[in-house]
Amino acid sequence: MDKIAALIPCFNEEKTIEKVVRDARAALPEAVIYVYNNNSTDRTEELAKRAGAVVRREYRQGKGNVIRRMFREVDAECYLMIDGDDTYPLESAREMTNLVLEKHADMVVGDRLSSTYFEENKRPFHNFGNNLVRNTINLLFRSDIRDIMTGYRAFSYGFVKTFPVISQGFEIETEMTIHAVNYNLQVENVVVKYRDRPEGSESKLNTVSDGFKVLGRIFQLFKNYRPLLFFGILGLLLAAVGMILFVPVLAEYFQTGLVPRFPTLIVSGFLVLAAVQSLFSGMILSESCSVERRNFEYRYMETCREMKNNFGGQRVDQQE
Repeated sequence: MDKIAALIPCFNEEKTIEKVVRDARAALPEAVIYVYNNNSTDRTEELAKRAGAVVRREYRQGKGNVIRRMFREVDAECYLMIDGDDTYPLESAREMTNLVLEKHADMVVGDRLSSTYFEENKRPFHNFGNNLVRNTINLLFRSDIRDIMTGYRAFSYGFVKTFPVISQGFEIETEMTIHAVNYNLQVENVVVKYRDRPEGSESKLNTVSDGFKVLGRIFQLFKNYRPLLFFGILGLLLAAVGMILFVPVLAEYFQTGLVPRFPTLIVSGFLVLAAVQSLFSGMILSESCSVERRNFEYRYMETCREMKNNFGGQRVDQQE
């Protein structure tokens, strides 16, 4: 098991990968640098090897698939994840890993949005999307995460080995954040510098299509992790529409003693019934989520115990 593992997912980053590997080695000399090549068609793999990285491959396209492979294969006490595009200076790497190793943080978020991101990033829709995603998650999950989409993070062994990677693409950062907030894991924010990609290096993130995927993932996880609130809001909306349809029918009945609009009355009744069903569904699913949170705590404690046994044993062997 490594003390620190630097994880770099890559797809066609030949212009920057060599520098990123060398910068990571200079910032964290004791770290093992892993570059995961995700079907690059350029010299990314060759240059990463030349810079001294351990190069592995993930053949299923997508950042989420790469991170799933990384988390399965690499065992370390602390993980530092960075992008291979040289947009994140490594000056903050030591601070971020120390928060995991010394203060037992589960995830450390490299916060670009509080520093140079909006000055350096030349894609205005990316700026709008980052703010939208951050504000949406913090509102829905009552959290204070300052940068949701950042690819610069540090993790504990416990987080990595208990995090179920579901997303295949760029929604993965959103999924990590919501997972940590939902299970009350220790999350720290570290303000980091950001610089735009060098000339000739292109972003793989599609602002529109990937943006909609991220938003869809947020609401899917909101339903899964906060079912009582989700279905409560849905039930309230259904009940409100039902009552809007019902009130004119009721008023007409008081005036004439007749109910000429039976279809409207029936629809309003079904909407109110659906609202009640939605509320009870949320209550049942909320209890299931409570049980899952307790089970997660047991799994997390077991994983941390496994890490201490493995890493503690390594230290004994090294001392001998």
